[in-house]
Amino acid sequence: MSTGKKVALISGANKGIGFETARQLGQQGITVILGARDLAKGEAAAAELKKEGIDARAVKLDVVNPADVKAAVDKIEKDFGHLDILVNNAGVNFEELGGNSTLTTSDDTLRKTFDTNFFAVVTVTKAFIPLLEKSDAGRIVNVSSILGSLSLHATEGSPIYEAKVFAYNASKVALNAFTIHLAHALKGTKIKVNSAHPGWVKTDMGTDAAPMELVDGAKTEVALATIGADGPNGGFVHLGETISW
Repeated sequence: MSTGKKVALISGANKGIGFETARQLGQQGITVILGARDLAKGEAAAAELKKEGIDARAVKLDVVNPADVKAAVDKIEKDFGHLDILVNNAGVNFEELGGNSTLTTSDDTLRKTFDTNFFAVVTVTKAFIPLLEKSDAGRIVNVSSILGSLSLHATEGSPIYEAKVFAYNASKVALNAFTIHLAHALKGTKIKVNSAHPGWVKTDMGTDAAPMELVDGAKTEVALATIGADGPNGGFVHLGETISW
């Protein structure tokens, strides 16, 4: 049952930004549940955090698998009775970075990208809303990307103007739309939802060419996961700065 501590679920948390987000939330005394497609990898990651004195657990969560989603909801409800923080971190990219892939991206790649980066986020979030409603201050963080900014993509000379990675970018645009719509739907409740741009971070997806380290890449998600009642709702944020939609 609930220990009275805040409880956070982070999807795709056995490595990369998700793992570092779990670490930083755990360092604040929050119980962190690491969602992972491979439970063994999730448990190994949780064990690593436990060595640091963090209350970390693992749950099998392939976000595109409805059975996994339901099982995760049932387990968290049984073990804690509520959820305070949901970080939708799991994401995929099947395209080469750089250039314009609009005419070369296959329909299959587009669908697979949207399945994880958009549809699964909607499914997972809606499934956990009842548990978030039991929190005194529910927080939902959708891990997006500056590449989901339509205004910057349309502005010649912007930092992302030439980065037309079609399936990935479009999925993040859709994710941002979900953030805006969900924030409106939850208006008047204690739940806040925001999109986070971690930055270009050294991960499997970001590659070693990225300028940011993991510890900094997780800061935006952690900040949005722990904002107070006066914090943003329905925003698109990077390190405290608003990004244009």
